Amino acid sequence: MTDSRELPQDPDGLTRADTEPSFQLLVLESRDIKGFLTELAVRAASRLSVPGNTIHSGVTVLRHRRPEAVAASDAAAKALDELQNGFGDGPCLTALRNRSTLLVPDLSAEKRWQPYVRTALEHGVCSILAVPLDLAGEAEAVLNLYSGRSNGFSTEDIDTVEVFASQAASSLRLILRITQLSEAREDLSAAMQSRTVIDMAIGAIMAQNRCSRDTAFSILTTASSSRNVKLREVAVSVITSISGEEKISTHFSE
Repeated sequence: MTDSRELPQDPDGLTRADTEPSFQLLVLESRDIKGFLTELAVRAASRLSVPGNTIHSGVTVLRHRRPEAVAASDAAAKALDELQNGFGDGPCLTALRNRSTLLVPDLSAEKRWQPYVRTALEHGVCSILAVPLDLAGEAEAVLNLYSGRSNGFSTEDIDTVEVFASQAASSLRLILRITQLSEAREDLSAAMQSRTVIDMAIGAIMAQNRCSRDTAFSILTTASSSRNVKLREVAVSVITSISGEEKISTHFSE
């Protein structure tokens, strides 16, 4: 809904380029993904709220094909996200599936998602704006905004939220990749530590039993199978019984 020939401006006159450093800084300040998304929801709700039209904002993420409300500007927003997720359908989930902005200006005139719409109206929701976050296949998420007024979102509001979503998605992709790299590093470190401990145990068994490496490894795996204990744990117990040390240090320990 944004004209590509012009950079949209938010109500304070900030362009897309102006908002980018703010979200990049938020990446550094956020402790985790949930913290980042919560700040995104708070900023979006604060930016669009005006006297007489308080906006509630939440973020829904699709995990294992199930929607989950992971962040919100306030308790009301979280409850509204969970309400829609409970029905399994609605404007926000439709926007998420279609990967396109969806505006419902007047919920009372909406013919789709009837079971959800009736309940949402009972909760005081009159208009909804949903903007997906383009995470380039890393995950699926949507920024949901609720207003207690019909036609509670202007064209300028939509442009502002789309700018927010675009910049937030770019920063969120960075967070996801950093998280993935960190997890991969931790997995590699754990694997190397396990391999080192197992090699130490094999060496100890070879020395004690004057046997080959294959025989020592067979002894270790047999003990692991018969005790129904992980191979690394058996290896640790072997080294501990010989050295008397309860904590086994390796070259890869930090």
